[in-house]
Amino acid sequence: MNRPRRPGFVFREAQLSDIGDVIRLYQQLHPHDPGIGEHEGSAILQQILECPYLHLFVLEDDAGVVASTYLNIVPNLSRSAMPYAVIENVVVDESLRSKGVGKSIMFETLDFAWNAGCYKAMLMTGSRDPSTHGFYRACGFSGDAKTAYLARPLMTYEQSGMT
Repeated sequence: MNRPRRPGFVFREAQLSDIGDVIRLYQQLHPHDPGIGEHEGSAILQQILECPYLHLFVLEDDAGVVASTYLNIVPNLSRSAMPYAVIENVVVDESLRSKGVGKSIMFETLDFAWNAGCYKAMLMTGSRDPSTHGFYRACGFSGDAKTAYLARPLMTYEQSGMT
């Protein structure tokens, strides 16, 4: 598959100084969630940065951070002890959507997973938008390979109003 490398964009692991931009992107991803402040976000990002299996990536241009993905590399005892990857929180700034930026950060994230020896990468989306599913298929994901199930602590979400 042709992996687009976008000129003028830099793919890298997030740094503590990126927390404001990452929080801004996540607010676009989940606009109805209660926000977090930079102090709280920095403490969580520090935990992510300290764990060798967790990777918060950003894509930036001259204007700053424009996209982010979160990659979890999971050590594994099956599949000849090959790890697998879980990708979460894929988000591109609203002003740059449908311009190839999402594919760029996704392909870079997948390349990182493959170079880490992962035998598969998984993600889930709650979106019902056909364009979102088309995007993931264009990035090489299949919606037919497995069935996903999700459990949540019901009381927490019911009390918070989040669904």
